[in-house]
Amino acid sequence: MHAIEKILAKNAGKSRVETGEIVTAKVDFAEINDLYLQTVYSFYEMGGEKVWDSTRCAFCFDHYAPCPDIKSASNHREMREFARKNNLKYHFDTNAGVCHQVMAEAGVILPGQIVIATDSHTTTHGAFGAMGTGVGATDMATILMTGELWMRVPEIVEIRLEGEAKPGVFPKDVVLAALGKVRADGAVYKAIDFTGSYVENLNVAGRMTICNMAVEMGAKTAYMQPNQDVLDYVAARAVRPYEVVETDPGFEYAASWVINVSELGPQLSCPSSVENVHPLAEVTADGPVRLDQGYIGSCTGGRTEDIAVAAKILAGKHIAPYTRLIIVPASKDVMTECMEKGYLKTLMDAGATVTTPGCGACLGAHEGCLAAGEVCITSTNRNFPGRMGSKDALMYLASPATVAASLIDGVITDPRPYLD
Repeated sequence: MHAIEKILAKNAGKSRVETGEIVTAKVDFAEINDLYLQTVYSFYEMGGEKVWDSTRCAFCFDHYAPCPDIKSASNHREMREFARKNNLKYHFDTNAGVCHQVMAEAGVILPGQIVIATDSHTTTHGAFGAMGTGVGATDMATILMTGELWMRVPEIVEIRLEGEAKPGVFPKDVVLAALGKVRADGAVYKAIDFTGSYVENLNVAGRMTICNMAVEMGAKTAYMQPNQDVLDYVAARAVRPYEVVETDPGFEYAASWVINVSELGPQLSCPSSVENVHPLAEVTADGPVRLDQGYIGSCTGGRTEDIAVAAKILAGKHIAPYTRLIIVPASKDVMTECMEKGYLKTLMDAGATVTTPGCGACLGAHEGCLAAGEVCITSTNRNFPGRMGSKDALMYLASPATVAASLIDGVITDPRPYLD
């Protein structure tokens, strides 16, 4: 069996499972973000009284942090009351950051777990050898009541990433290249196992970036076999015992795509579809692509490593006149580390605006929304019309390095000359 199948079998109390089988499995950790107050309503409507385990579930206020309007403030108030009533051990309020980042930092995301959250990018936790997936409010209410959820065992496909990235090519470029190859519907309700020499040598931040965007290929979940970087990260934070699960030798994938990372240059996902991926050099060959805003943040591109490379590129420089660069750290811990290392001061000196950790404008709520006709280059994970504000704005997805380099002259720019 594949590691994902073993995790499902273990939590379902079975010796093995098969593709397509429906199982009822125990959930190791559940998280509800502040878009999903309906979870609380559904919980009570279905007769819920107390959550099944106050140490295995949490609220995270990240999409509206801090609240930009009265409605979101009211939602937070009701969710805090539910958390207080149920004495939740983990409650990540508006000071914490993006759920996927803060849960990992808190040590509640561990190898071999099933992690369910009310967020499609819960695939991120495959970076730690866990099975992470997103659900809606009713399914989450069921989990809060019982600690279990039914699932169909997904087909397992492989994206094998081989080789070594050239300087100036980052995990975001690699996953965009994969997305361009697999397409937005290439892995619908499948589990993507990212394998290969590139993955084996990838750090925690890079692994999270790649697994995060598996859902943009339609995936139900993502997986990477933990390497030493992951094991060290988890061992320093784990709040309970865990087990690293291995895929059986000779496991046969339902499909496989192979990408030679050594051949890649910087990539762009162009307006207005995530699968509209092209090499940056190809996009800019016909002339400069002018920008109004750059955005570095979210559960895909707001970690310390992302902000550090932006600071390196922009040190001693300034963003172009009449443009803005928004920096949104993924968590309080990320923001603190970037403050201590001087990255935020460097970026602010370069003209950047630094905002509260959280999701910010990634969902078009606040902290950097776009007006009609504006063009943004962003390290986030979606560029659908209206995603960051006006449906008449355009978004290019890119690595944080490409975002930073592009704001120097206000046009999409290859970051590599700035990294020599």
